[in-house]
Amino acid sequence: MTRRDVHLQFYPEWRMTVFAACMTALMVALGFWQLYRAQEKTAIQAAFARRQAQPPVALDELWQRPPADLAYLPVHLRGGFLKEQYFLLDNRIQGGRFGYEVLGILRLDDGRGLVLVNRGWTAGDPARRELPTVPAVAGDVAVTGYVYVAPGAPYLLAEQQLAPGWPKLLQAVEMDKLSPVLAALDGGAVFPYPVRLDADAAGALSVDWPLVNITPDKHRAYAAQWFTMAAVLALFYLLRYSNIGQLLRRHARD
Repeated sequence: MTRRDVHLQFYPEWRMTVFAACMTALMVALGFWQLYRAQEKTAIQAAFARRQAQPPVALDELWQRPPADLAYLPVHLRGGFLKEQYFLLDNRIQGGRFGYEVLGILRLDDGRGLVLVNRGWTAGDPARRELPTVPAVAGDVAVTGYVYVAPGAPYLLAEQQLAPGWPKLLQAVEMDKLSPVLAALDGGAVFPYPVRLDADAAGALSVDWPLVNITPDKHRAYAAQWFTMAAVLALFYLLRYSNIGQLLRRHARD
């Protein structure tokens, strides 16, 4: 056979062909999904930066605003924290340490109603034998922070049930379930989204919330891994079920 008679040939085995095609398509799809998630996280970071550049606005101007206008919006509010009633958001890790986020309840001094205020993180007992002692905030205070609108529904292992008594432990902040509990304390309106305190605000604890759980760069790295694995699988398939390896070796010798 002359050199010109040598051409690319395939001799596939159908089961391996189906497996390779499905797995390659799946890994490519996962790679593009990671790129999509990177775009989402980049948009969140950009929106946060734009909103944080704005001066704080009074909370009483925002009750009827849609969620898209409220997310990450800096606000200032004045009122008094309820001393005995607060929530503990469970299983919050900071610096490798177990703890809780403390969600205080602020009664607005204009009589408008109540606001759920995330004061930040406090250390907890890893053995869960006892709940942490949370310092109270005395008197009326003026605080600043930003409105937090969760980007999606929280992940729950089971339906959340609120136990009687205070403080109440939470798996996640579900305002549709918490608002009736808050309204029962005051009988008034409840602002539909929590406010996260600034680090220098009165009553703030350890304030270091990650804006996103996975950075855009990490999503892009995951995408590169999926695309690389798809390419490796496709190359393995070609080398195993075609004569491309023989052609490459012949070309190298020539």
